[in-house]
Amino acid sequence: MQRKSIRLAGVASLAVAGLLLSACSSSDDTATETAAAETSMEESAAESATTDECAFENLTTISPGMLTIGTDTPAYPPYFVDDDPTNGEGFESAVAYAVAAQLGFAPTDIKWEVVPFNSSYAPGDKNFDFDINQISITPERSEVVDFSDGYYTVNQAVVAFNDSPIAGATTIAELKEAKLGAQVGTTSLDFVTEVVQPTNEPYVFNDTNDAKSALQNGQIDGIVVDLPTAYYVTAAEFDNSKIVGQFAATTGDEEFGLLFQKGNPLVTCVNKALATLKDSGELQEIQDAWLAGTTAPYFTE
Repeated sequence: MQRKSIRLAGVASLAVAGLLLSACSSSDDTATETAAAETSMEESAAESATTDECAFENLTTISPGMLTIGTDTPAYPPYFVDDDPTNGEGFESAVAYAVAAQLGFAPTDIKWEVVPFNSSYAPGDKNFDFDINQISITPERSEVVDFSDGYYTVNQAVVAFNDSPIAGATTIAELKEAKLGAQVGTTSLDFVTEVVQPTNEPYVFNDTNDAKSALQNGQIDGIVVDLPTAYYVTAAEFDNSKIVGQFAATTGDEEFGLLFQKGNPLVTCVNKALATLKDSGELQEIQDAWLAGTTAPYFTE
């Protein structure tokens, strides 16, 4: 009787030991699986953190493997040459191709779209990845589109013929009675209405060519354009013309920016490209090659 109890106790002990071993084994397996899962999650997180969103293969563009750039037509010097953005000549064409190269696009991977100036910063979907067209970064435009960091700081200037009534003007006050023209929707027109505040309503034109024609025909006394355009017009297009003066920026510097559809993630990568071009000096070299002149006088009050 006593030996039977001992045997039963032994069997019970073995059973308990088995259960304990089974529990330990299950616990060890669970711990191993948990550790493996944690390691996998950590590796996945590390891989995600190190993914370069601006690597060529990760860029999101309208057409995969292609970069679509918008600008207006005619495309004027000194920003473009021969009304042909694809030739890489002119300040903005050269900037566009330099940015594209930083992103990893070859010249053959770039497509140009004609985009009227006023349409570029209108709300809604865009048929381009970015637009480059002397578009000044403004708070109003930034409400409906996104801009890159500025790629050029610019002032506005007045161009007139040497026999114009305002040819000798040195102050903004002397411009108030003048008939001034500018392209619709531009910061040039803003300077006329907000800074000069002329007695006569400014003459508003669809594009700069129309404004220049009006000046040449004597319909207006002067046109307001960005300073590089003013230098080009007076040096290469109109004899007996001059830059009457330039306006100092009123609230910080006016900058041109590349324009994107609102929320486009490509902005971050383009800003990195621009930073590289600035740091290397390449952007300044492009500017020096295509934009000339720094001596136009400033208007005083």
